[in-house]
Amino acid sequence: MTAETSTAPDTPAPAGRAARLLGLPAVRGHGRFITGNLVDSVGSGMLLPLGLLYFTTVRGLSAPAVGAAVTVGQLAALPAVLVTGRLMDRRGPRLPTVVANMVTAAGFLVFLLAHRPWQIACAYVLVQSGVNGYYTAQRTLVTRATPAGELRAWFAFTASLRNIGIGAGAALAAGALALYGTTALTGLLLTAAPLYVLAAACFARVPLTAPHDKEQPPGNDDGPRAGPEPVADGTRRYLLLVACALPFVLSQTMPAVLFALYATDVLHLAAWTASLLLILNTVLVSTLTTPLTAHVTPAQPRHALLLGYGVLVIAMLAFAAPVLSDTAVPAWPALLSATVLFTLAEIFCSPVLNELSVSLTPDAARGRRQSLYQLAWSAGNITAPVLFTCLLSVGGVVPWAFQGLACLLALPALLTLRPAPANPDESATRP
Repeated sequence: MTAETSTAPDTPAPAGRAARLLGLPAVRGHGRFITGNLVDSVGSGMLLPLGLLYFTTVRGLSAPAVGAAVTVGQLAALPAVLVTGRLMDRRGPRLPTVVANMVTAAGFLVFLLAHRPWQIACAYVLVQSGVNGYYTAQRTLVTRATPAGELRAWFAFTASLRNIGIGAGAALAAGALALYGTTALTGLLLTAAPLYVLAAACFARVPLTAPHDKEQPPGNDDGPRAGPEPVADGTRRYLLLVACALPFVLSQTMPAVLFALYATDVLHLAAWTASLLLILNTVLVSTLTTPLTAHVTPAQPRHALLLGYGVLVIAMLAFAAPVLSDTAVPAWPALLSATVLFTLAEIFCSPVLNELSVSLTPDAARGRRQSLYQLAWSAGNITAPVLFTCLLSVGGVVPWAFQGLACLLALPALLTLRPAPANPDESATRP
């Protein structure tokens, strides 16, 4: 394995009072890393939701043909997760992150050349390969680009950055479409693709530390445990994490897949209802993730997940309440309350799952483990549209009941997610 330059600070700089209150990590010296995350997210917000619209309006193709091409391209891009994992184990996380952004930029430029379904599929192979590669490497990059001891804070901060960037990109795209109509889509492609190149340039110059082999994030141990963990036990432990993460993975697709259909087809609300709920979700995640993670989320990862999944179950009940009560519960208050609860669950779970994905076992941050974890996300994102639309066709309550039951079934397993010490000889005692 080729080592990457170890020049990032190993200890966090003191944070100011305002930063501590907001739960922000010490960001001095991490400008390139922050800029890369933000710029990449702006590009995602501008283009990822508009691919279908581009090919159906600018190219004049039918929605079913484009949808099938997109699905084929996304499925064909799944091996990129495994390729990225192998590259990470050889070269570390920085190079795969840079390559992933360049591949995404190339994929969006290929949109300009795609006129037929098979060409669209090829374009989406590139785009989705870049997206898959980026997320496979990004979690490990966080552990190597930031000081030891602030892992969860940085995962919370990057989640906020991502939502801010996606919201800004979506706002820019919406403004361009409002001013110039669908003719702006070509201009958006030409504008957004260089953003991914800029993100790649930022990540290429991010200084990295050596792997934090001996680090255990605070709160990760529940009691004394010493001695090496057998490889088979570590694999089973990590597979359990992946299984427990699946309900959360599926829940994260619900705003894009389910909100609009449920609001319009089942509750007979205006089409812009889903947009308002998405804006509410994005604003809350952007502003509340870092302070809630710092001051409210339990220190023990499994306790944080229990809280998050419990809140998610209540959110599913709130979404279904207008139908369950036969309209006795007004739709708008139910949806707004459910969205707030859904967002709180996202805030409680997301940074902690990312933390566990790189700390649950001594080699959790290596490429093969991250490939496995990212495959769950990629497969969930591909499966969710078919799954939730089919469930909704059965009944308005069914998708929410399915998701609530999945979270309930995961609760007993979450209790066993106790990370093993990274150092085989250490005996950690909870303070």
